[in-house]
Amino acid sequence: MKIAIIILNWNGKALLEQFLPSVMAYSSDAIIYVADNASTDDSVSYIIENFPSVKIIQNKENGGYAKGYNDALKQVDEDIYCLLNSDVEVTKNWLTSILETFENNKETAIIQPKILDYKNKNSFEYAGAAGGFIDKFGYPYCRGRIFDTIEKDLDQYNDKAEIFWASGACFFIRKDVFTALNGFDEAFFAHMEEIDLCWRAFNLGYKTTYVGSSTIYHVGGATLQNTNPKKTYLNFRNSLFTLVKNAGGHVFFLLLIRLLLDGVASIKFLFELKPLYVLAILKAHISFYASLPRLLKQRSQLKQLENYYNKRSIVWSYYVNNYKKFNCL
Repeated sequence: MKIAIIILNWNGKALLEQFLPSVMAYSSDAIIYVADNASTDDSVSYIIENFPSVKIIQNKENGGYAKGYNDALKQVDEDIYCLLNSDVEVTKNWLTSILETFENNKETAIIQPKILDYKNKNSFEYAGAAGGFIDKFGYPYCRGRIFDTIEKDLDQYNDKAEIFWASGACFFIRKDVFTALNGFDEAFFAHMEEIDLCWRAFNLGYKTTYVGSSTIYHVGGATLQNTNPKKTYLNFRNSLFTLVKNAGGHVFFLLLIRLLLDGVASIKFLFELKPLYVLAILKAHISFYASLPRLLKQRSQLKQLENYYNKRSIVWSYYVNNYKKFNCL
């Protein structure tokens, strides 16, 4: 079983200088690619000069995470894809248990390792932590991270467990499954496209697994800060995209509840004197409703299951019941 590590890059020479050496040092079993999204800096020349064994794929445009990987992976032939963010430090033997899981568990199609915070290595990182889940209304959360509450790593998630979605920061998937799912939905551009992919995989009977014996450290927000309203826009809009496409049951009822909950989030941002975030949510909903005919057409072509969610409402559990950690849910 051959594995390819594909790092998507856009004007990220500084990140490649900092993090590519660890990937090279601890990934001898893998073929390493950098997929460049039409960078205007000297990222590509830097790689050619300093890491001649790295294979370079040059995309014609910056199509974001979704299109960038869809275009690049057409040129990758290995059995397993590892989609790795450019701001990730890997660790010794990080691939060993991942490959063993793929080899010994044929039903596992997607894998995520333990993701810790590069800037605070005793804590989980926001984007993925110890594996993701989703609630009835399409809100994602993780073992180790619910909304903005992040847990310390106390070895509580050193296990191997079935999860609902894997983080795009370090996303392993079988090539044949990625192909069968027609890759990422390019309408997402960036953020939550991996959740959409995992949701579509779940609805077709594929399993996503967390492997806690493999550890990476992720900077997070290196390309788009969590404090950037554009990220708020993409997360709210793309969350609605995933819900309409993939949720079983009465989707318009779910959308009505989401409209109310997103309205509450807007009021919260308003009281926090963050008008740009309120505007971002409003723009997200405008874009979503403009996209609704396309999404409903996609929904009609996809399979949906009703048993997708782990908890009825993570918003209620977190803000009303005050359950801040995954083991309290």
